[in-house]
Amino acid sequence: MFELIRANRRKTVVVLLLLGLLLVGVGGAMGIVLDPTLALLGAAGALGLWLILLLVSFSSGEAMLLRQAGAREVQHGDAPQLLNLVEEMQIASGLPVPPRVYLIDDPAPNAFAVGRKPERACVAVTTGLVARLSRDELQGVIAHEVAHIANRDTLVMTLAGTTLGAIVMLCDLYVRSLRFRAPSSRRSSRDNQGGAAVLMLLAVLMSVLAPLLAQLLYFACSRKREYLADACAAQFTRYPEGLASALEKISGHPSGELAASRVLAPLYIVPPLAAAGKSSGWFSTHPPTQERIKILRGMAGGSLRDYDQAFRAARGAASPLPAAEVAAAPALALRGTRPAAEPPPIPPAWRAARGALHDAEGAHAIDCPCGARLRIPPGLGLAMLKCPRCGHEHRTQAT
Repeated sequence: MFELIRANRRKTVVVLLLLGLLLVGVGGAMGIVLDPTLALLGAAGALGLWLILLLVSFSSGEAMLLRQAGAREVQHGDAPQLLNLVEEMQIASGLPVPPRVYLIDDPAPNAFAVGRKPERACVAVTTGLVARLSRDELQGVIAHEVAHIANRDTLVMTLAGTTLGAIVMLCDLYVRSLRFRAPSSRRSSRDNQGGAAVLMLLAVLMSVLAPLLAQLLYFACSRKREYLADACAAQFTRYPEGLASALEKISGHPSGELAASRVLAPLYIVPPLAAAGKSSGWFSTHPPTQERIKILRGMAGGSLRDYDQAFRAARGAASPLPAAEVAAAPALALRGTRPAAEPPPIPPAWRAARGALHDAEGAHAIDCPCGARLRIPPGLGLAMLKCPRCGHEHRTQAT
């Protein structure tokens, strides 16, 4: 799992650098539109805006997102089963502390996780999710969200969302600035006019394409991390059918379109802003839900290697899991296929005390050829008694 986290951190740096370059480019394009000599000033201003938004995200990003979703924190007496499931998955994932749990009053079943580090992480679920899912299904959803926290996905999604918001904000300012831009190029020569026109065209293209490219990076990053969280959730619970059934119920619920903003939409386990299961385009925030269900139900075990094999069978391509992590993954049997554990042996002292009590009650013993000793209480009223271990029938002393 450490290799998975390191790979996520490397990808986080790359994505944030690309988004930062786009943001600086938009700022420079805005400066060119206002005046060709203001390109550096525009880029510096965009960078400054980005740093301010990042500071806000680091200081109170979780509270802002939870407030925007209308979530309230769950106390121990409110939903004990939900809190127990979060603690179980915290232990299974190796997080240092259990995430705080929040409820959203909405009938549409869904959930998301936020937090720039595990010590400040939170899991938010809707009341519809708690009401409609079984314990195994709810455990699968919680495991998925805890996996996002353990893989440090919540940090990169918060920072990427902040950068995307800054790019959209600057582009909106650019559109507004066009109305008030003075036609200073009229006083320049024809050559200057031609150069200014080229710069203007490049600035317009940058301002139009940058938000689209940033959104593609943001959404593609989100889609890949959903696969990783599904794989880790199956590993934590060893019961991928629980998450698969939960995804089926969430996507098939008639009130599945949760009232969520575009900032929160990529954080949910199933996209709340589009028809569930149909988000397969470039601008979708999640992989197709039916595809995720097919992969989970194709797992032969509960390990990352089993998820990788099921992914290859369903998609015909390599999974987004790190190859080294998959190769080193231990074999984990599914929870439903493990043999039942043998009952613990009865201590000899307990056996002797129980025999003395039976003798005091007047019970008589029958020794079965399989080694079991049957104690027949007086007044049982049965002429024949079957051994519970081997099925052999014994004649009792009943008359």
